[in-house]
Amino acid sequence: MRTFFEHILRYFRRLDKSLFFTAAALSAFSVLLLWSIYENGAATINLTTSLYKNQFVASAGGCVIALLLSALDYNKLLKLWVLYAPMAIVLSLLTFTSLGTGVGDDRAWLDLGFITIQPSELLKVAFVTTFSLHLSKIGDKINRFSNVLLLCVHAAVPTGLVLVQGDDGTASVFLMIFVIMLFSAGISFKYILPCCAALPVGVWLLWTRFLKPFQKMRIMVLFDDELDPLGVGYHQTVSKTALGSGQVFGKGLTGGEYVKVPEAANDFIFSYVGQCFGFIGCIAVMAALGFICIKIMINSRIAKDLTGKYICVGMYAMIFTHCILNLGMVSGITPVIGVPLPFMSQGGTSVLAIYAGLGMVMSTYAHSEKKYHVFYEES
Repeated sequence: MRTFFEHILRYFRRLDKSLFFTAAALSAFSVLLLWSIYENGAATINLTTSLYKNQFVASAGGCVIALLLSALDYNKLLKLWVLYAPMAIVLSLLTFTSLGTGVGDDRAWLDLGFITIQPSELLKVAFVTTFSLHLSKIGDKINRFSNVLLLCVHAAVPTGLVLVQGDDGTASVFLMIFVIMLFSAGISFKYILPCCAALPVGVWLLWTRFLKPFQKMRIMVLFDDELDPLGVGYHQTVSKTALGSGQVFGKGLTGGEYVKVPEAANDFIFSYVGQCFGFIGCIAVMAALGFICIKIMINSRIAKDLTGKYICVGMYAMIFTHCILNLGMVSGITPVIGVPLPFMSQGGTSVLAIYAGLGMVMSTYAHSEKKYHVFYEES
């Protein structure tokens, strides 16, 4: 019995407590917000109690997954990529069958009858782990042309898959993960500069040849709200109104006159934070998300090997990109492309996936050989 408690104590000492409890606090806050949305009827559609109950179950399950993964050596977990990476690909491919479902051209969900999942969320974590393994195997030979080409192919598979699904937001996240991880691995400027030079031409081709009219409109309404106020621009117009309606301290969780926002429980949940808790609440949520990103990057510095470093950088890229795109979407700075806010937006698959990734990050901390302090490191 004594040995058992010694193991528990040792595990708790090596647990990345600040990272885990910050994420768990945001999840608890999310459940509270979803309960409030249901109670106040603050969404444009009728919701049921399953809204916040499912989020509670997913968040609790995600926390358990993160704690379990943090206790295991991430290098041993990565060896299982031959199981989970193909599974994520297969699940994504099934969205093109009769099991696939979605809105319009976006068929990113899989209806299994008893549950609906979004395979691309699982694919993100699988990509971060397999790409980390790929980069660590290459090591300092990253700037060989053949290696760069293989890395591009590695990233093109999941990115292309979600693009064909019609999920532009998730494709953007994959692209940013790819770019940030390449930078962290030391990609040479002989590859970066030609890409930068070709960027204007790429943007022009994208605009003239590939973007559909509604996609172009999503971008144009950012500069002129009156272009399509009741169509493409409606979500952001209402979202900005709701975001500012809470003023400094907000209306509270109940009893206020709430603006009904489309997708208030999902992609636009941050606008409801503004309604309930005002400017102060928005700053607090942004600070918590910022802390998580910074803490993950700190973990990348103390990882015992390159694989651990790249896992942290990849998860940082994923969470940071989600935050930037979602907060920009809610405030009318970036187009509406369906990217959820980490730990906050309702969605079982996204919650479980992000906690699985967080568990891998916590594993790098638990198995690191150094501890980081603000101004120095110690062995």
